[in-house]
Amino acid sequence: MKNFTRWGIILLSSSLFSSAQEFRSLFNGKDLTGWKGEGYEVVDGTIVCTPKGKNLITEERFSRYILDFEFRLPPGGNNGLALHYPGTGDSAYVGMECQILDDTSDQYKDLKDYQFHGSLYTLLPAKRGHLKPQGEWNHERVTVMANTVKVEVNGTVVLETNLEDLEKKFPKHQGIKRRSGHIGWCGHGDAVAFRNIKIAEMPPTPNTEELAKEGFKPLFDGKSLEHWKVDAGSENHWVPANGVLKYDGKSTAKVKDLWSVKPYGDFTMVFDWRWNGLGSVMNRPVINAAGDETGETLQVEELDSGVYLRGDSTSQVNLWNWPVGSGEVYGYRINKKLAPEIRAGVTPKEKADRPVGEWNHMEITMKGDRLTVILNGKKVIENAQLPGVAATGPVGLQHHGSSLDFANIWIKEL
Repeated sequence: MKNFTRWGIILLSSSLFSSAQEFRSLFNGKDLTGWKGEGYEVVDGTIVCTPKGKNLITEERFSRYILDFEFRLPPGGNNGLALHYPGTGDSAYVGMECQILDDTSDQYKDLKDYQFHGSLYTLLPAKRGHLKPQGEWNHERVTVMANTVKVEVNGTVVLETNLEDLEKKFPKHQGIKRRSGHIGWCGHGDAVAFRNIKIAEMPPTPNTEELAKEGFKPLFDGKSLEHWKVDAGSENHWVPANGVLKYDGKSTAKVKDLWSVKPYGDFTMVFDWRWNGLGSVMNRPVINAAGDETGETLQVEELDSGVYLRGDSTSQVNLWNWPVGSGEVYGYRINKKLAPEIRAGVTPKEKADRPVGEWNHMEITMKGDRLTVILNGKKVIENAQLPGVAATGPVGLQHHGSSLDFANIWIKEL
């Protein structure tokens, strides 16, 4: 069932987000924990590019966010801000590069308009004239929300664009097709310095009025774990902020999964989720429509989690990056004692996952022992039977060592 009325993505102006959001630091002021790359050092609480400086990128991936930072340019200083960077390749083309440049220097007087500070390199020029004098600290805020990118320099909006419009203008540019990736600094050997680097992440925005009207109730209020059981050792690993429930995959609790306080029988559960961290590269089996392994494997980035149904880890709707796609009920598919039609029924009809790092939307319906799963508007599991599934029980968000985000978790009892 596609219902874009109650779950249409609302593209809100970043000004609605900017004042009351929770920012977290991406730089601890001491070392480069959380970053990877070469040619940067920490000096007096700042990240400074050295003469060997190239790319320094976050270990995490981001999708919808507000990034705040300060930067200081030496005379003629040149660097860049990588957006939606996949991790390899030239950031200006496989992602997008927002220019960080002392464009007041005489050496840059003949640059193309898209090369000046704040511009998206090769794509869109920014307004000029808003940098502070050389040697002073500048403040920059970059807002990335779905298809929109906005750049503010020292309180002035210098660039605002819609990526879909840019994609039509530059159809061969790969970076503007992306909607997630790493954030990073693109060094050119100049001693550009950065400090106070922080981020506020934002989930997709559902039509909450329509959800409530249809009988859904929030299972996650966006700011606390009120409706969930949290074992000691999980408090600092399942963390809510700005409507996002972040899990770092590192809980030390005895029960690392997050289980709802309330049990549910028949229900429909809707939620958003995305992978925010990195996985290991592994070979994973190709599964046919019957639920059998074909003998062929594909190399994937191993990412794994899921949603437990009615208190049981066997009746788990998988969230993962396997070739078969999310939505599979692994515990039933691999059980060769079950009838062929049951194993086939719990095998996704297609892989409907969005690219790793982007937000996915899932809808799970349980009626009796029957399961239906809709992923990103596509019905991947339809009326599949789960023999022996409990009549009632809590729902759970699985720990499997992968780092991921959940948001907009709503449930309706049927």
